[in-house]
Amino acid sequence: MSLRKFIAVIHPRAAVVLHDLLMAALAWWIAKSLRYALVGGVSVHFHLLEFPLVLAVQGLVLNWTGLYRGLWRFASLPDLWNILRATVIGSLAIGLILFLYNRLEDVPRSVLLVYPVVLSMLLGGPRLAYRFWKDSRIDMFQSQPVQRVLIVGADRAGEALARDLHRDSRYAVVGFVDDHDSLRGASINGRPVLGRVELLPELAREVAAQMLLIAMPGASTEEMRRVVELCDQTGLPYRTVPKLEDVVAGRAQFNEIKEVAIEDLLGRDAVELDWTAIRETLTGKRVLVTGGGGSIGSELCRQVARLGAQSLCVVDNGEFNLYQIAQELRQEFPELLFDPILADCGDPAAMTRLFVEYKPQVVFHAAAYKHVPLLQGQLRSAFRNNVLASRNMADLADRHHVECFVLISTDKAVNPTSVMGACKRIAEIWCQNLDARSTTRYITVRFGNVLDSAGSVVPLFRKQIRAGGPVTITHPEISRYFMTIPEACQLILQAASLGKGGEIFALDMGEPVKIRDLAEQMIRLAGKKPGTEIPIVFTGLRSGEKLFEELFHPLENYTATAHAKIFLAQYRQVSWDLLQAQLVKASEATVAYDEETLRRCVSSLLPSFRWSDVAQPDNVVSIRRNESGEK
Repeated sequence: MSLRKFIAVIHPRAAVVLHDLLMAALAWWIAKSLRYALVGGVSVHFHLLEFPLVLAVQGLVLNWTGLYRGLWRFASLPDLWNILRATVIGSLAIGLILFLYNRLEDVPRSVLLVYPVVLSMLLGGPRLAYRFWKDSRIDMFQSQPVQRVLIVGADRAGEALARDLHRDSRYAVVGFVDDHDSLRGASINGRPVLGRVELLPELAREVAAQMLLIAMPGASTEEMRRVVELCDQTGLPYRTVPKLEDVVAGRAQFNEIKEVAIEDLLGRDAVELDWTAIRETLTGKRVLVTGGGGSIGSELCRQVARLGAQSLCVVDNGEFNLYQIAQELRQEFPELLFDPILADCGDPAAMTRLFVEYKPQVVFHAAAYKHVPLLQGQLRSAFRNNVLASRNMADLADRHHVECFVLISTDKAVNPTSVMGACKRIAEIWCQNLDARSTTRYITVRFGNVLDSAGSVVPLFRKQIRAGGPVTITHPEISRYFMTIPEACQLILQAASLGKGGEIFALDMGEPVKIRDLAEQMIRLAGKKPGTEIPIVFTGLRSGEKLFEELFHPLENYTATAHAKIFLAQYRQVSWDLLQAQLVKASEATVAYDEETLRRCVSSLLPSFRWSDVAQPDNVVSIRRNESGEK
C-alpha cells in the first residue's frame, strides 16, 4: 500500500482518536477544576504522570467499547450509549490506576463522579453536531427541484425512510399519515403526523404533496389495497417499500423504494408453515425437480436449496431456462451438489440413466405444457408431455424406490373442459392408482393461476399496457384464482411433508379475482386511466375456457388437513386394468400420430369430458390470433 493510500485510510480514524483524547484531557481538567473551585482558595495541582495515565486508560476503554467502529456521519443513540458506558467504565478504571499510582493523592472522589458526565458531553456533542450539519446541509449544485413527499405509515419503517430521504436533497418529507391513535399530533424527526390514513386525499392537498410513499411493510393485502385505493384518489404518483417477507428472503432491501406491483394487491398474508416437517422431508435428501427452469420449477429449486438438500438434480428441455437457473443456483448456493440435465421427461432412456446415476429420493414433477388455447388443437403434444412423460417419471420413481413423488397439477384438471386439463387429470389418475401398488408415496398438488408466471395473464397485460393498449380480456365476468409463486411453492413443500401417499391436495387459493378488475388495477398502477387512456377490449371465451375455475370435483368431497391452507380431495376410483390398457393404446396412437384414437382413449378414461368445444388442428391459427392470455 502506498503512503498516500495509507494516510487516506488512517487519517480519519486518527483524527477521531486524537479528538477523543483531547476531550478526555479537557474533561479531567474541567472536573478537577470545578471541584477545587467549589472549595475556594485552593489551587489545582496535577501530578507528573496524572494526565498520561488518564489518557492511556480512557483511550483503551474507548477502543474496547467499539466506539471507533461507528461513523460520526451516522451517530445515533447506540453511539451515545457506548460513550456513556465508556466514560463510566473509564472513570472506574482511572480511579483504580491512580489509587495504585499515588493513592489518589490530590484527586478528590467527587472528580471521578463529575468526569464521566463532562466527558460524555464533550464526546457526544461534536458527534451529534456533525451529523446534524451533514443531514441539514443543502447541495447548492443540485439542479433537480425538491419533491414534497408525504409518507403513509409512521411506524419504524416510516421513520427510517424519512431519515434516509432527509439525506437526499431531492426530497422533502412534509409529514406522515397513520391510523395509530397514540401517534396523533406527534412529531417524528421534526415532521408532524397529520392524521389518519382515510384522510389521505384531503391531507395530501393541504400540504401540497407531490409524491406519496407507502411505508407499511407489514401491512396485510387488504390493508394495502385500501391504501392504494386512497392513493389513487389523490391523483399523485406513489411508491412503496418491500414487504417484510421479501426483505427476509433477500429479494429486496428494507428501505428500497419501488413501484406498487399487482402482487402487492393480489397476494395474501404470509403463509405459516411447519418448517420442521418440511426439513425432515428434504434436508439431506437427493432431490430431483423436473421443469426446473419454469416459473414454479425454478422457485422450487430455490426453496429446496435453502432447505439444505444433499443434492439437487434439475431436468428441463429448454436450454436457456436451464442455463438461467443453473447460473443462479451456482452463484447463490456454491456448496450445493447441483446437476442440470437438458432432457425430455418423456425420453425413457435419458430418464432411466438419470435415475440410475443420481438415485433421487424426492421427485417434484413440475414439467408440463400449460397454455390452454395453444394445446386445444394439439392433443398429441399435450398427451405426450402431460400424460406419457408423467407416467414415465412416475414408473421410474416406483422402479427405483423413490421415497416421495409429487405431481404438480392444476385446478383445470377438475371437471376438465380443455385438452390441458384433461391430460393433467389422467396424470393424476395414474399417480393415484400407482400409489396403491408401490412403496413410493405419490402425492398430487393442485392450484390455480400463479401471478407473473411465464405465459400468464399478468405479464401479457403488462406488455399490452406498455404498448398503449388495448388490454384484451375474453369475457367481462371471467374470474380466476391467483397465488404468488413463492406461496405456491411453499405450500407444495408443505403438502409433500403432509402426504402419506395417494392424496390429491388442493391449495387454498383465496377469493377468485375478476380478470377485468385485475386489468383495471394494473392500468391504474401504470399511472393511466382504464377505458380512456388504455382501452379494454373483450374478445369472447376461447375454446375449452371456463368462465369460473373449480378447485374440487363434486364427487371429491374435500376435508381439512393439519394446514389451514391445504385441503384433501377424496380419491375417485378408476379401474387399474382399464387405465393400463387405455394408456398402452394411447402410447401407440401417439407414436402413429393417430389423434382420433387418442380422443377415444381420453373419452374412455374421462367419460364426462366433451370434445365438442375442442378445436381441431386447422383452428389453431385462429385460436392464437384470438389469444388474450388467461391460462
